[in-house]
Amino acid sequence: MLPATTVPLASSGSFLISPNVGLMIWTIVVFLISLFILRKWVFPLIGEALDKRAETIAGDIDAAAALRKDSEKLLAEYRERLHEARGQADEIVKRARTTADAHEQEARTHAQELTAEGKARAEREIAEATRRALAEIRDEVAKLTILAAEKVTRKSLDESDQRRLVEEALGELDFSAIASTAPTDAANN
Repeated sequence: MLPATTVPLASSGSFLISPNVGLMIWTIVVFLISLFILRKWVFPLIGEALDKRAETIAGDIDAAAALRKDSEKLLAEYRERLHEARGQADEIVKRARTTADAHEQEARTHAQELTAEGKARAEREIAEATRRALAEIRDEVAKLTILAAEKVTRKSLDESDQRRLVEEALGELDFSAIASTAPTDAANN
């Protein structure tokens, strides 16, 4: 076993625990000088820096608030313009539909007019063709009648006899029935 050595209390660091008046005075003097230096030169600089920082933050907050108001105003204007644009678009679509309907009706009317005009023209052409056909039939009947009469009588007929025979033959034929049925038959086809 080793012998126990005792260390005196004063040398082991108890000076911090036991009050020393000289040390306390010097500590107070150094503290007061440090406090004076800090108060005179350092605290005003720190205060100015804090004030500048506070002003900067307040300015940023004011700018953000102004920017927010501006953005809300722009958003309201945008929404209003969007609403107006939608209204204008709806009006344009409505006008386009109205115009398209008018053009469609106009085209239908024009087509009906063209159809009626074509039908009338076709009816006129049919009537003219019927008239020509009847005239050709009359001529053929007259020629055939004269030819038949010449063959039956074996002589050539003079013009007055030819005319009388043609008129009798044509009088016996009913061309009105042929003329009245021809256009309706052509129209039905």
